[in-house]
Amino acid sequence: MFRISPLDVALAISDIAVRLPVVGRHCVPLGQLTAAGAFGVRVLAGLGRSADTRELPQVDDTMEWSDDAVPPVLRAWAHRREFLHRADVPYGPARGQLLDVWRRKDLTGPAPVMVFLPGGGWVHGGRVLQGYALMSHLAQRGWVCLSVDYRVAPQHRWPRHVQDAKAAIAWARAHAAEFGGDPAFVTVAGCSAGGHLAALAGLTPGAPEFGAELAPGADTSVDAVVGIYGRYDWVDRSTREREDLVQFLEQIVVRARLDEQPEVFTQASPIERVHTDAPPFLVVHGSRDGIIPVQQARDFVHRLGAVSRAGVSYLELPGAGHGFDMLDGRRTGTAVVAIADFLEQVHTDHLAGAPRRAG
Repeated sequence: MFRISPLDVALAISDIAVRLPVVGRHCVPLGQLTAAGAFGVRVLAGLGRSADTRELPQVDDTMEWSDDAVPPVLRAWAHRREFLHRADVPYGPARGQLLDVWRRKDLTGPAPVMVFLPGGGWVHGGRVLQGYALMSHLAQRGWVCLSVDYRVAPQHRWPRHVQDAKAAIAWARAHAAEFGGDPAFVTVAGCSAGGHLAALAGLTPGAPEFGAELAPGADTSVDAVVGIYGRYDWVDRSTREREDLVQFLEQIVVRARLDEQPEVFTQASPIERVHTDAPPFLVVHGSRDGIIPVQQARDFVHRLGAVSRAGVSYLELPGAGHGFDMLDGRRTGTAVVAIADFLEQVHTDHLAGAPRRAG
């Protein structure tokens, strides 16, 4: 049985509230706030300790970064004003299935497309402020970017999150041309929980366990995946940090125990879904991430790289923490350029009809 705590009681109250027939929709923020608080408690608890006890390779955390030192969040609204083309576009029938379209005003299509999935611990999927540095850079280089909201816990149990990610990808395949995008070239990227969803969606096109809400024949395949400080393993309980994560998933996101429904957690773990036909991947992580330890990325890259014919690229940023792309201008500039270069190389190969490159 689960241990009952005041947090569990608060979650139960918020869940009951959103089910009330009249006032339910007005209580949704309560549930999100409670769940976000639960995630925050676990995050804060992990900041003061080593999050993964296994020995890690040494990296130079004293590297000097010469790029822009201004925190990206301070330029967020300027980026939005310049590149937001259309806001609150529905990509599905459910409440909250909305996306924003970013592109240059003078874009001449067809342009490559990136679907961006924000983070938030699977309890907050808000697109506001997240990914702005990356999307503005890609938009400047002639891309169409779709910033996606998706349904979150506790109001929506897993796998609604990844179902929405796949619905957004399918929408991009079907409708990107309306905004100057090329429906034949669609990529997906995400940060933190969004990185998990991007990786999982990219590895599981056509997976029946995630396709219940898709229209027949919907194309959820992607041409490349970028995971930015993502979580790739929902099963491993070998460290205290990973055990805490599993308990959080059990109580709030999945609402089922790992030992009772192991297939649900295994199917949701990108590290367990790697295969030879995976699209090209770029994994980006900071060496000092205290929320999702860098070993998550290293383990995933090792497992995927061992089997994927397209290969996997890996960028580890010395000294970078979780959410560096919001506050760390120096490292964000490096990461954004690297991501854009990776995606444009994959796009160049696509236009040339070349097979997917290894590495």
